Amino acid sequence: MQVTEKIKDYLTGVKKLGIGGHIRPDGDCVGAGLGLYAYVRKNFPEIEVRLYLQPIAEKFKFLKYSEEIVSAVDHNEVYDLFILLDSSDKDRLGEFEPYFDQAKRTICIDHHISNNKYASENIVYPTASSTSEVVYDMLEESLVDYDTACALYLGIVHDSGAFKYSNTSAHTMNVAGRLMEMGIPFTQIIDNTFYSKTYVQNQVLGRALLESILFFNGKCIFSVIKRDIMEFYNITSKDLDGVVEQLRITKGVECAIFLYEVAELEYKVSLRSNEIVDVSRIATYFGGGGHIRAAGFNMKGNMYDVINNISQQIEKQLG
Repeated sequence: MQVTEKIKDYLTGVKKLGIGGHIRPDGDCVGAGLGLYAYVRKNFPEIEVRLYLQPIAEKFKFLKYSEEIVSAVDHNEVYDLFILLDSSDKDRLGEFEPYFDQAKRTICIDHHISNNKYASENIVYPTASSTSEVVYDMLEESLVDYDTACALYLGIVHDSGAFKYSNTSAHTMNVAGRLMEMGIPFTQIIDNTFYSKTYVQNQVLGRALLESILFFNGKCIFSVIKRDIMEFYNITSKDLDGVVEQLRITKGVECAIFLYEVAELEYKVSLRSNEIVDVSRIATYFGGGGHIRAAGFNMKGNMYDVINNISQQIEKQLG
């Protein structure tokens, strides 16, 4: 992967910059957003910049400027440039989409293979581990400081599965190493944001594993968390991070499916695979997106209909 574009070239003449990410921001979305925001704040003080994200997980709030994230909506703002990060589809900007539509210029920076090139300029590198890795390559290395390094390292860690997923390259490790040289607390970032779970999160994870079901002769596994269970444990979608990954590493499993109920007869679906199944193809088929080994989408119906529909697409690839 060789990213040739540079952020500074896009900021020429920009007085008002908006930055946004996808709904339900994950570690890569938060890391890329706050990393770029911190970089612009430090190196381009003449630019008025705002970062728009839905409320982020508590574990990410150690990052510099996290308290400056804007989660309220005022559609009167018109930006000279709006940069949308880590989103394969414009619709995933959610309530902040009007900022993107009203901006004079738009850029999408992403690494999803399913990206549909919706911005006026699209910087998409599907072989990158994360959008945070792409963002790093677009910055002037000598201008990257501690705060930007912490954010981008977090993003890379989360979308590479702490450097375990197949999207982790030698370049990914080199970038991570250069960020570590900035003196960031890399061990704490991994432990506190990727591995650490609350007691309740562990309880829900245990329940999801206990009630999981193998099918296709043990090649696939699925588990479901319904709304009444989420209400019983008083949890949100943010507390379900890592469930699908734990399902994926079940011995003999090629593809893992995790569902949680977001509304009556509607589920958020997360897919993970190991070597054979391209889950991005399945997600795209159902109106979602993602990567070859990690993807997601929403689907309506009862959980049996959802599982059956997904199973049909998996079976086509498993043969």
